[in-house]
Amino acid sequence: MTQTLSTGAGPTRRARAAAPARARPAERWSRRAPLLPALIFAIIVTQVPFLVTLYLSTLDWNALRPGERGFVGLANYDEVLTDARLRAALLNTVVLTAGSVLVSVLLGLGLAILLDRKFPGRGIVRTLLITPFLVMPMAAALLWKHAIYNPAYGLINGIVGGSTDWVSQYPMLSVVATLVWQWTPFMMLIILAGLQGQSTETLEAARVDGAGPWQVFVRITLPYLRPYLELGALLGSIYLVQTFDAVFTITQGGPGTATTNLPYEIYLTTFRKFEYGEAAAAGVVVVIGTIVVATFALRVISSLFRMEDAR
Repeated sequence: MTQTLSTGAGPTRRARAAAPARARPAERWSRRAPLLPALIFAIIVTQVPFLVTLYLSTLDWNALRPGERGFVGLANYDEVLTDARLRAALLNTVVLTAGSVLVSVLLGLGLAILLDRKFPGRGIVRTLLITPFLVMPMAAALLWKHAIYNPAYGLINGIVGGSTDWVSQYPMLSVVATLVWQWTPFMMLIILAGLQGQSTETLEAARVDGAGPWQVFVRITLPYLRPYLELGALLGSIYLVQTFDAVFTITQGGPGTATTNLPYEIYLTTFRKFEYGEAAAAGVVVVIGTIVVATFALRVISSLFRMEDAR
């Protein structure tokens, strides 16, 4: 009798144990179901336009010749990669992005180190330093073009004297300076977050062992901040490679093609040359480059999360 009962109870216990396992997929889908509308909306808003852009990039489509649209395959991509004007725009994009990101990271690092110290009015200073990042890009570009670079009444000429037309003589430097002013607070916030998460015990132990401020910074703080510096540089690159506002507002891509980057060249190709297929191909090239940079950014973010979990 006992054997019969134990034998009968075995399948019952197994059935009860298996029941939650069978319910888990349904539970997972019940948790995911509320997110499906947002997922569908994101796909419609982002992926469908990109697929349409891919299709347009394979067409020879000029709005001035509406009846001559035809399939050309990868010819538009060949045009994008071999056209001298587009190659110049690609080079300008690299210079503009790399220069702005590098200077912003260095200045952000210096400001973050200063704000990591305690001093009267630190909260006010921090708020004032963050303000440039909150200004709209177009408004920031207009501010720098008219209030700072203007040869007649600009701030720079008012301080140093003379009537130098900074935008005409130093177009790339003018755009880079504007972007650095706007993006340095972003870098500063990321690096400051890293500094405030640093172990004070480690720093104190290094000082007790006789390490000076420079040695502590180079051997402890800087290696610790490396993921944060990489994250700031990568995120800044993702955004700055798409810069259009500053170029359009300050220089209009000139003089000549001195500051014409890929986004502005895409604008010219679309609304001046009316070459929709070629502009779509250039847009796809920009998206691919951005995805490559974003992939590295996601890896850096994942490494930061692993660092936090390891603490």
